Amino acid sequence: MPSSGRQQRMSSTYPNAPLGVRVISYLAPKLCPRFQLNRVLWFKCSVFGLTYLAYTCYHMTRKPISVVKSVLHRNCSMVTLPPEFVTPAGGADPTATSPLPTDGTWCDYPPFDQPDFNSLLGALDSAFLFSYAIAMFFAGFIAERVSLRYFLALGMAFSGVFCYMFGMAKVYDIHTIWYFIAVQALAGMFQTTGWPGVVTVLGRWFGKSKRGLIFGIWNSHTSIGNVLGTVIAAHYVERDWSMSFVVPGFLMGLCGFVMFLFLVERPEIVDCQEKVGDHGQQHRASSSGSHRRMDESVSDVEEYGANVEEDNASTRSLRGSYYSQEPNEHTPIIGSINRAPREDAIGFFGALRIPGVIEFSLSLFFSKLVSYTFLFWLPFYIQHSTSMGAKLSADVSTVFDIGGIVGAIAAGMLSDASSMPATTCTGMLAMAAPLLLIYRHWGSVSLSLNIMLLFIVGITVNGPYALITTSVSAELGQHSSLNGNSKALATVTAIIDGTGSIGAALGPLLAGMFSGWSNVFYMLVVSDVMALLLLMRITSKECSRRSISRRYNVRVE
Repeated sequence: MPSSGRQQRMSSTYPNAPLGVRVISYLAPKLCPRFQLNRVLWFKCSVFGLTYLAYTCYHMTRKPISVVKSVLHRNCSMVTLPPEFVTPAGGADPTATSPLPTDGTWCDYPPFDQPDFNSLLGALDSAFLFSYAIAMFFAGFIAERVSLRYFLALGMAFSGVFCYMFGMAKVYDIHTIWYFIAVQALAGMFQTTGWPGVVTVLGRWFGKSKRGLIFGIWNSHTSIGNVLGTVIAAHYVERDWSMSFVVPGFLMGLCGFVMFLFLVERPEIVDCQEKVGDHGQQHRASSSGSHRRMDESVSDVEEYGANVEEDNASTRSLRGSYYSQEPNEHTPIIGSINRAPREDAIGFFGALRIPGVIEFSLSLFFSKLVSYTFLFWLPFYIQHSTSMGAKLSADVSTVFDIGGIVGAIAAGMLSDASSMPATTCTGMLAMAAPLLLIYRHWGSVSLSLNIMLLFIVGITVNGPYALITTSVSAELGQHSSLNGNSKALATVTAIIDGTGSIGAALGPLLAGMFSGWSNVFYMLVVSDVMALLLLMRITSKECSRRSISRRYNVRVE
């Protein structure tokens, strides 16, 4: 019955599926008995949408701090006196003294009313980003060994809690710098659950066909999350900045609960493993105990793993016998059960030996340094380099993220068309360097010019960053040298993104330490050039491969 896998009713029962999926599977045939759909496409769309929503929320909760900085410390001479500073007329106590401001920092929120406020604000960014960078290396290790649905749901819940706690500092009048640093550090730690989790889940459901385009479109969640976080924070920032954190934190926790109810982390859970691109092919080639279609051998596995297939013939049935003991609804989130894993998860040093991982990781270090400096300081920079207020500066800064959406999709399409991801990155990085200087010198001339330049800079800065963290990471996590081992994707993703996150931590920190915005932009240009140079070896190989393929009229993968 070949058609049953493509068009069928949602009447199947999946004992290991999330509760929400089981409820829908139970109710669908009762409420819509004649409704039929493509079951695989349905689950693919749900995974795409849920992971997109999840990482949109992760970035939404990172953005408020960059908006709120502009009111934690500001030019008080340009701020209207609030009612409590105005002496009431009429029946006021004549002996009462009017609480008039006595210095130029009366409108600042302690402890950010000190002369070294830039260093304090930079410390908040560093607490988050260094914690994120360090924890990321452990997050990939954990993600390969636990249920990713629990991993993401709990990570989102705690990320929402710590975002909420930052806003509560204003409600409860907390002014201790260590409170803010601790909250930021803990938030950064739990935010690491996001990237390895969503990339691994998406990589399991989507094959290599048009991966650059799919991941490019999907990666727009980063920019959409930044825009949403900016818009929400800007809406409250001049009235009650605590709500700039409370609202995103609440939405983050709510979406985490949705993930827990509906995310199907692996195709096997809903019997789609043989219909999901590379995943089904890879599984058919490695587990004859579970699947009887061993005659349908896979071309890409045969290309690099024929010998491995023969050597492991005696172990395939053993792997198949443990197939049902993969992490499921009843598996603890942390801990182990007595089972032999179907595939051994790759180690840290094993992942580093995959060709290209080190180069792309170091390139992302500098690319992400540039991107995250914009992420955390752009609204503050716009306000201080122009005459715009806090809200308008935050709104204009979203243009950078909108450009990032276009850049991510463009980079993915170019990478798919050329099969040259490193060359695509170097081309965009080469354009970004002069554009950064142009924006610094001409961006403050007018609002329209600022928006136009910021959009173009967003395309060229975020394009390479998006391509490396998505399509390239997924490709390296399923590299031919792994001989079909699928337990490497989260580890490789965590190594690449973790290395990039160290750069992301350094960028905002250095921006807060430099005296003068020109020096900040010089740092960004140098970082951009370094990211380009680190990819030159791979770019050279790609160009040579391209030349060979044209000469002999063959496609070299």
